[in-house]
Amino acid sequence: MSDDGERGTPGKGLVQGLAVTLKTMTKRSTTRQYPDVEPDLPPRSRGVIALLEENCTVCMLCARECPDWCIYIDSHKEEVIVPGAARARQRNVLDRFDIDFSLCMYCGICIEVCPFDALHWTPEFEYAETDVLDLLHDKNRLGEWMRTVPPPPAHDVLGEPSKEEATAARKAAGPGAAKPARANVRRDTAPPEPPQ
Repeated sequence: MSDDGERGTPGKGLVQGLAVTLKTMTKRSTTRQYPDVEPDLPPRSRGVIALLEENCTVCMLCARECPDWCIYIDSHKEEVIVPGAARARQRNVLDRFDIDFSLCMYCGICIEVCPFDALHWTPEFEYAETDVLDLLHDKNRLGEWMRTVPPPPAHDVLGEPSKEEATAARKAAGPGAAKPARANVRRDTAPPEPPQ
């Protein structure tokens, strides 16, 4: 029965359901045949994680912040002799960087906390293996995924330039040049009048 107390026609729901079934039976299926037809992925889809090894400073932030503890990093220190310096400097050298994708939950925390942009999302999702042990990707395999990383989106033309771009523009202008003005932003309001 309906809420207002009227009794519906017997079998009305059955007829409506059959009408929907008949309508969908006459339409063609829109199923994509996945292995033969590549899917259209959104631009920022999460696939496998790629490593840009030369950007990694072995700060261990990604391994510490990973909630699944699926990132394994080993390194050693090397002395770098700097001409003119009083003593040699030390730098970390990456020996091992592994991500176990059988444990990873693709949360992206490691990519967000990396201060040097060493980790990137790639849209590649076809890396299934027959053995679960092959899902442990080492730094060489993670580096191979870098070729599939899409380029970053273009900057907003009306936006403020980044600190790096502003510094580069100042250096290119030479010493004694004025600081570059902020980006031209259209303002709909008039500037305030000076006090009288």
